[in-house]
Amino acid sequence: MAILSKLLGQRIKELRKRNSLTQAALAEIIGMETTNLCKLENGGQLPKEENIERLAKALKVNIKDLFDFGHMKSLSSLQDELIEIIKNSSRKELELYYKLIMATKDF
Repeated sequence: MAILSKLLGQRIKELRKRNSLTQAALAEIIGMETTNLCKLENGGQLPKEENIERLAKALKVNIKDLFDFGHMKSLSSLQDELIEIIKNSSRKELELYYKLIMATKDF
């Protein structure tokens, strides 16, 4: 659970900053003490169920987006996952992945 709480905390902090909110402002919006929000962002605890909904609403995301950690993975972890996906793909899937990569490689 320590990994989940750290990733979720980092994600909450990322989304809070994206919305130009201070910890105090976000804490006030969701009805939480600033010290408790700080603990969440530092990965010291997981939010209660009712606070997950409040956080998502305040941060203007769907609940599932709070748990979107894909972009937070290390380079080697991303490479390993992609290699595993490629190894287990059919030819048709590989052709699709290739087209997607080639279409977006200059972004």
